Amino acid sequence: MATVKTHRRPKQFSGALTLAKLVGQFPASRLWLDFDKEVDVLYISLKRPQNATETVEIDEEGILLDYRENELVGITVLDASERQPATG
Repeated sequence: MATVKTHRRPKQFSGALTLAKLVGQFPASRLWLDFDKEVDVLYISLKRPQNATETVEIDEEGILLDYRENELVGITVLDASERQPATG
């Protein structure tokens, strides 16, 4: 009989599941994620290269939306590792 090992889920697992649940809501079928640990910033690119022409901050929440003309091309999340997964 085969032995099955069980492991505790790493903390990052819940964050990955949260992102996976939301990915269908993004206006692109392909995403690129870059995390700068030194400054704790997550960059989500919906287009590569972004070539953003405008950046809009959302209500001082530390989330920046990057636009090229009227098209959302990227999202920047400040203090990314300190954020709690979305509930609901």
